[in-house]
Amino acid sequence: MQKKFYRNKNKFILFIIAVFLLGIFFDYPVGIVFSEEKVVELQNKINIKGQEIEKIEAEIEKYEKEIAKTTKESKTLKNQIYQLQSTANKLKSEINLTNKQIDATGLSIEKLGIEIENKNNQIKTSKDSLAEILRELNEEEAQTLLEILLKHDSLSEFFSNLEQMDYLQKDINVGLEELKELKETYEEKQSQKRQEKNNLETLTVKLGDQKQIAENNKKNKNYLLTVTKNKESNYKKLRNEQLEKKEAFERELQSLEAELRIEIDPNSLPSVGSGVLTWPMSDPSPKSCWDGGGGAKNCITQFFGNTPFATKNSQIYNGSGHTGLDFRASVGMEVKAASGGVIKGVGNTDAVKGCYSYGKWVLIEHRNGLSTLYAHLSLIKVSEGQSVATGQVIGYSGATGYATGPHLHFTVYATQGVKITKFTHSINCKNAIVPIADKKAYLNPLSYL
Repeated sequence: MQKKFYRNKNKFILFIIAVFLLGIFFDYPVGIVFSEEKVVELQNKINIKGQEIEKIEAEIEKYEKEIAKTTKESKTLKNQIYQLQSTANKLKSEINLTNKQIDATGLSIEKLGIEIENKNNQIKTSKDSLAEILRELNEEEAQTLLEILLKHDSLSEFFSNLEQMDYLQKDINVGLEELKELKETYEEKQSQKRQEKNNLETLTVKLGDQKQIAENNKKNKNYLLTVTKNKESNYKKLRNEQLEKKEAFERELQSLEAELRIEIDPNSLPSVGSGVLTWPMSDPSPKSCWDGGGGAKNCITQFFGNTPFATKNSQIYNGSGHTGLDFRASVGMEVKAASGGVIKGVGNTDAVKGCYSYGKWVLIEHRNGLSTLYAHLSLIKVSEGQSVATGQVIGYSGATGYATGPHLHFTVYATQGVKITKFTHSINCKNAIVPIADKKAYLNPLSYL
């Protein structure tokens, strides 16, 4: 009776362990054992990179403040050149920062690789230990009760051996728990490694974008110096010409939009205050940069509608008010989709010489009856017809088109009332492509953020 119970118990344990080992650990590779000293060394390097990153981030913040200050100051050639130089310094620091982040991520991947290899070897060691216990149990199982009794000098030795077997079975339970914990740790570190690799790929793409934006900024500075011949009088003349062309375009745009008679079904729009849109930039503020929002990187420099600035500059807005929100954003900040949708169009009015409008822009049509416009970008990262997710980077902020300084112009439309049009009979913007909308289609972005 005792032998039968003993044998069945062992068979059950053998079966469970075999299934566990084959089902969970069969494909786990085994590599070289690395010392803990190597892991500590890599962690120290990662910590040093972290300190370097913090230092560079402080530099970038300093340049952003300088850019914000010159944007607010009166427009002079000296200030404009200083702003472009501050932007160049900021972009250089951001490139340096991204390189440091790439280095730190590479070290993290190397460290995780070592930790994964060590876990593999711990798993192998645990499996070998369990295999040895299984072998001993199997040998005992193969012996008859008479063979077991004859093998021992006395009954007390026999019963002592049974106790040892019981301890072995307890060891198996402990070993199984250890293997389970090792497996969970292994999978967690594998997941971390995959995430770090994704981060590395994202950073590499971002680095290429930053280099391109920096090169464009350099060209803008050289162009300004060439056109103005570094003379304040020439700069003022250039700004006046740009403003005149901007006003001419605005009149043409408003004339076209006044002709639109598009019926907009109020039921097709989300309810006000529903929060269906997310902020198009990180670290935003719903407050003015000069009235409680200045602590945020991307506070609002101009609100929607008949703002004081729009009223004061009626020659630009023709009394119709500001058509969106303007965010303070230095050149090169990530601009994100406010909601998922399809890229309805992209454009660059700067491609038409003398056309001072949106510059580089992106229009997204969302699934909730709204469309959003992102203008004055330095670089566009999407193409027409592409699907995008909420929060996906679609471009970087800039000062293209007619802009009094680096910023993001963000407009929200009722989708039914907006369409993309080519200006075929324009004075300064012939063949430029921009979104136009029925006046009723312009919505206050703060109603949906």
